[in-house]
Amino acid sequence: SRNPKFFMTKSELDRLQLDFQAADVSDFKKLYKVAGSWVNERQIYPYQHPELAAILKLMASAKIMKADALPKGTQIKLLLVLEGGQRVVFKQKRYARDHIIEGKPYDGYDRHNAEIAAFHLDRILDYRRSPLVVGRVVNLKTEIMPVATTRLLDTFREKGKSVARSKSYPDGNICYFGVCLYCNEKNMACGDGDVIEGSVTLWLPEKWSVFEKLRHPYQRTYVDNRMARWEKDETYCEKVVKHQPPYDRGTRLLDVADAAVFDYLIGNADRHHYEIFKNKSKDAMLLMLDNAKSFGNPSHHEPSILAPLRQCCIVAQHSW
Repeated sequence: SRNPKFFMTKSELDRLQLDFQAADVSDFKKLYKVAGSWVNERQIYPYQHPELAAILKLMASAKIMKADALPKGTQIKLLLVLEGGQRVVFKQKRYARDHIIEGKPYDGYDRHNAEIAAFHLDRILDYRRSPLVVGRVVNLKTEIMPVATTRLLDTFREKGKSVARSKSYPDGNICYFGVCLYCNEKNMACGDGDVIEGSVTLWLPEKWSVFEKLRHPYQRTYVDNRMARWEKDETYCEKVVKHQPPYDRGTRLLDVADAAVFDYLIGNADRHHYEIFKNKSKDAMLLMLDNAKSFGNPSHHEPSILAPLRQCCIVAQHSW
């Protein structure tokens, strides 16, 4: 085809393609250093990223040297240290691939595959604001438990026998519940026997791993029969948001609009707060972190997620 749009599309598809088979992961220290060098106030990875396949492959295969619970948040997460000292966050599989979340769009456990899909959508949209994520299958018995901290190991229940005390679970699966706000034995994560699938998210380098958490101007109330102001007043953005810092100048409101587009496409109605890099410039980007409450129901498209776009009537040129 001689159509210029064809060549543009082909060029973009070539850029997004990842060749895991050809990826060389032998120099893992260099690869982690490359990933760290990519980060700045407006991106987590660059437009051209030929080393990405190797970095993701390394995250999915490197030896696990240490495993700990990650107490932040309301759901089970593990903090793993890979060979070479690189930290990653592991979110385990909780549902079958075809499981549909009924009810509110933010209901249910985190979905590990949602984190993976959201990262690749971030690449497609060229936002570059989501940390690197890849899928990984781990053996809990041979890869996690031998290197687990005491506080994590104490939450494991192995094939009918608890590390801490006797407790039976069906099917002879290894289960654990971790350490978090709502972590308990009623909400165990269980493998298929010894093995569990999950997502692995690359921890940002120390210089870029301190965040400032801010309330989203379009936060929900999470209370039945109680609506937030933005849900009742279509002039909310013009009257309120556009007159409040940091939304009255700079790029932050444009970032909120970008996030609305991104969240609508992935079905994430749970971005009640957002993070930016702490102690950086006022134009530091809104980070697309924690996208696991996405892709819950493919038949439902939540229109309220687009409220910032609709009410503020603003969109960045790169998103147009």
